[in-house]
Amino acid sequence: QVQLVESGGGLVQAGDSLTLSCAASGRIENVHGMGWFRQAPGRQRLLVATINRSGSAIYADAVKGRFTISRDNAKNTVYLQMDNLKFEDTAFYSCGVRPYGTSDYIYWGQGTLVTVSS
Repeated sequence: QVQLVESGGGLVQAGDSLTLSCAASGRIENVHGMGWFRQAPGRQRLLVATINRSGSAIYADAVKGRFTISRDNAKNTVYLQMDNLKFEDTAFYSCGVRPYGTSDYIYWGQGTLVTVSS
């Protein structure tokens, strides 16, 4: 089992920046991929950005050039730096973990709400 705790959400204005953090604990030796996903009201959960243990990252087209995902393996923490936030970035952001040997994100944190006012 892997436990995840997110922090850093809040209410900001369009154009502002915000950084989310997600700390992992438990069977962290099994953690390969870590990522951020978001779900807007009435919408399905979508990938925002993921990063593997070696630092290779993938971004959704909607956030490329504005968001940066990073990972501190020593602290078992993944970060999401969000710049130039837009109203449409408003969503519930969740951190997920993909263990070695799987293709799915199976561990999830409680999530944190990001609200961007226009």
